[in-house]
Amino acid sequence: MAEQTTKKSQLYTGDVVSDKMDKTIVVNTKRTYMHPRFHKIMSINKKYKVHDEQGIAKIGDTVEFYEGPKFSKSKYMCLARVVKSHS
Repeated sequence: MAEQTTKKSQLYTGDVVSDKMDKTIVVNTKRTYMHPRFHKIMSINKKYKVHDEQGIAKIGDTVEFYEGPKFSKSKYMCLARVVKSHS
């Protein structure tokens, strides 16, 4: 029998900026890197729509999420856990 191997996905961390949608939160992540030519520290902010089935994350919470199945046109991330609650 062939065993199914699952690819372990990377965990991303970010802050919840919106929870107005049903079963969806918007999470802002910040990433810093060194520019290869100018050797300057650059920072990138990116927002992800994350699937939150139980609706446990609120605005201001720090959450961990991972890449999962595609839920809609722009939602392909799943909530792993709430790291720090704002309230």
